[in-house]
Parts: sequence; structure tokens; C-alpha cells
Amino acid sequence: MSDLKKTKLYDKHVGAGAKMVPFAGYDMPVQYPLGIMKEHLHTREACGLFDVSHMGQCFLMADDGTFETAAKALEKLVPADIQSLEPGQQRYSQFLNEEGGILDDLMISRLGMEGYTHALYLVVNAGCKDADYAHIEKHLPDDVKMMVKDDTLSLIALQGPKAADVLGAMAPAVKDLVFMTSTDLPVGKDDIWCHVSRSGYTGEDGYEISVKHDDVEALVDEILAHDAVELIGLGARDSLRMEAGLCLYGHDIDTTVSPIEAGLIWSVQKHRRSGGDYLGAARIEADIANKKSKRLVGILPEGRAPAREHTEIQDMDGNTIGEITSGGFGPSVGGPVAMGYVARSHAKAGTELNLIVRGKARPAKVVKMPFVPHNYYRG
Repeated sequence: MSDLKKTKLYDKHVGAGAKMVPFAGYDMPVQYPLGIMKEHLHTREACGLFDVSHMGQCFLMADDGTFETAAKALEKLVPADIQSLEPGQQRYSQFLNEEGGILDDLMISRLGMEGYTHALYLVVNAGCKDADYAHIEKHLPDDVKMMVKDDTLSLIALQGPKAADVLGAMAPAVKDLVFMTSTDLPVGKDDIWCHVSRSGYTGEDGYEISVKHDDVEALVDEILAHDAVELIGLGARDSLRMEAGLCLYGHDIDTTVSPIEAGLIWSVQKHRRSGGDYLGAARIEADIANKKSKRLVGILPEGRAPAREHTEIQDMDGNTIGEITSGGFGPSVGGPVAMGYVARSHAKAGTELNLIVRGKARPAKVVKMPFVPHNYYRG
């Protein structure tokens, strides 16, 4: 008997003919009959619906009812500036250990709903969530409380250029959201209450929608009634995020690398890059100053053969300078794409490399990411 967890949409996935696979302790759809390639391209061209209910969702609130107290507490654990968040704003950051390695990456929102603007809403990765919750609990001061909502909330993502038209037909106000902002409102013919953020993991415009378990099936049915929408599995989710140059925890980022090495310095606001008072701050400062530290780069292999994770990267003299952390076929690119760490001396776009695939050196070059332009809606 399987001990895998199931999301509230499990029966819908099976009914739609999904191929189910174990992922982060859950039985999740990797693809549907449409197939990964067509699912990927449909999301780029129209609209894809993803079940991401395996992700962790929690709230942080201070006993004194102020946003400042909760934000200051979270700033001890992440390098991002949280106190400057306005109601409805969202920010990407990372949990770091004392050595500055990445424990997980996460989305942080300040709720915008009247009466709740003091609360922080966090979305963390499925495979890390239990460890994340323990980490938060360990470091929170007594006057800030965490409320885990994984037992009551589902999470879905609607991604693609037609996402705004589809969800906008069900809740017109979501069209006014810009990238990395959120709102709470009733959605659809049954006025299902949702937390909607204009964000996602594909590089496309779109939304992530948090909704009660009891309401998620009805909401999904109404969304799928639109001709533009198809269910999309984890396979296409991975190829979409890879083309968008977005890191995957446990592959491109983990406790062995810092946000700076991972090319995420943009997520550390300038005044937090020196003199920071948070776990791992010394590593952030050191890696900013260290011109010899490794860097995550985009890599375009020549030919059609993809370079998979752990593929050795060599310079043109045959010296090992790194390895691939994510690699596969990019349907929108029309060829293989990859990400990997190289010595900083080889991180410049245009640098020629060799990838050792099945014992043979295959030519490749460093390129700027993303491989496919981002289409986020910024107003």
C-alpha cells in the first residue's frame, strides 16, 4: 500500500488520464495524454493549469498585531527586505543556514485584505516544507506565531498569455494585478474565496491561487471549462521553468551554494548585502566580494542531445570547471538547454565549453538566461 500523499485534485488527475509519479512524498501528475511537449507549448501559447497543492502554505502573525514585528522576525531568516513590503506585495527569497547555504527558496507576501495587512503569507517547496516549518519555529521569537495551513488550503497555478482573460472573466479585479502582487477576493460563479497572486514558475504571465480544499474542485472545473485551458503536469512545469532560467531546489540550489553563487543577488535588496543581521549574512557578503567563487550560468549545448544533471563541464583545455544542475530539451527553444555552475572566470556569456556526455566531449557555450524571454505583466 502506497504511503504517498494525495492532493484534493488526485481523482481529477487520474480521470483526465494523467501518468502519476511519486514527487516530494505526493502522488503527482507528470503528464497527461497531450504529452509533455504539447503541454509545454500550450502553456506558452494559451493557458495551462497546474496543481501545486503539494507546496507548503503558512502564515506568520505577531501577537501585537503589527506587520513590523512579524517582518522583523522573518528578516532574521531571509536576506530579503521584508519590512518594506506594502499590503498586497510579494517577494522571492531564501531560507539560509548559518553557513549561508540555501535551505529552501520561497515566496513571501504581505496580505492586502483589510484587517489582515499585518500578516505574512509564505509558500515553500513541498520537499522542504516540514524542515522549513521546524526551522521557522526554532528561530521565531515568542511573540510571533506560525500557522501552517497545508491541511486546509490547496494551491493551483494558471499560467500563460491567456491566463488574465480566463481568470479575469471569473474575477475582473485580477486583471489589475501586476507581477508580484496579490489580492483576496471571490472568484467565479459561486464566489469562491481565493488568495490570488500574479506570479508563477513558467516565465509567463499568470496567477497562483490559494483556495480551500473544499472549493478547489469546483474552481478547477470552472477554469477548465474555458477552451484556452489544459491541465499541465510536472514534466512540462520543469521544462518551462528551465527555459525561464528559474532555479529548482535540490538541483540548481541547495545547502552547498549561496544566493550570490546561484545568480540570485537581485533577490537581496542592496541595503541587505552588507552588515546584514540574518542567518548566513557573512557568506552573502563574502561571495559578493569573492571574484573567484562559482556562478550558475545558462548553457546552450550544440546539436540535439540534451546534457542532463551531473554532466561534467570542461574548459577548452580539458580542465573540469563545473557540472550541469538542470538540463533537458527546451520545446520553445527547439533544442537542448541547461544550467550549471562554472568557475567565475568562465561565466561570461559567449564562453566556449565542452560537456562530457557518455564519455565524449560535446561543444557548448555560456549564454545569458532566460532562454525564452519572460512575459510577466508589469502594467
